[in-house]
Amino acid sequence: MRTLPRSRSLLVTLPFALAALGACASAAPLRAAMEPLPLAAIAPAPAPLEEDFFVRDKMALADDDLRTILRAPAYLEEHARIGIVTVSSGYAVDADLPTTAVPGVLADQLEDSGHFEIVSEVSTDWPSASGLSGLRELAARYRAEYLLLYRHRFVDRSYTNAWALGWITIVGAFFLPHNTIETAGVVEATLFDVKSGTLLFTVFDRVQRTIDTNVWQNDRKRRRIKEELLSDATKSLTEHVLNKVRLLVVARPERPSPTAPALVVPPRTPAPLADLASPPLPVPRAAATAP
Repeated sequence: MRTLPRSRSLLVTLPFALAALGACASAAPLRAAMEPLPLAAIAPAPAPLEEDFFVRDKMALADDDLRTILRAPAYLEEHARIGIVTVSSGYAVDADLPTTAVPGVLADQLEDSGHFEIVSEVSTDWPSASGLSGLRELAARYRAEYLLLYRHRFVDRSYTNAWALGWITIVGAFFLPHNTIETAGVVEATLFDVKSGTLLFTVFDRVQRTIDTNVWQNDRKRRRIKEELLSDATKSLTEHVLNKVRLLVVARPERPSPTAPALVVPPRTPAPLADLASPPLPVPRAAATAP
């Protein structure tokens, strides 16, 4: 087989190579194409949790009734009456002698606020049932829509301090303040809605005092400390109660404004055509007698 020279073979293949390069040059330039990433669809907001799934939370109140109570607006009715009653542990009526001055101060301040029609302290000597049913019965006797339940609780603690070293003098054991008395308490006021049986608010004032004293008449000293703590907490508790009452007054639903009576305009009756006709013009006397 006869072989073409190398120079001739290059001449034969060169046109084909140039044609291929021209075709590549005339083609559109390559670009990096990136498809848009498929974004995940925004998940809808989860629904609010309105059902109790805890089995141990079951109670005598039905779930539908509970939702009805929680959806109802909480506000202070207009022209309402309120009673101030002292309660004891378990919110039972306190039958002790009402020597504490705090309920009286609360009654005066609530009456001066103008948010209630009548404010009265409640006498607990009236026969009534125990518990909340007894409170509602007392409220019915006073014809009060609300009751402000007041109570205070104290705990005492005493111990020997460093002054006890004076015992070695024997005489100092009777006069040195080696006995420390601590008294802490909570002063509480709760607004009870008599008609619905719900509690609109509860405010606490926490008080505490510590004194170093001798060993004589510790019971009398504790009573004096509690009286001073109650006197100091009265102003703060009253301010907290009034602030809560103002919020309930602001939460009252707006009453629809009375609509003004529509002005009725009676239709105008068109005048008869005879009345609309212009009267005849008067004829001058001279013109009437002319021949």
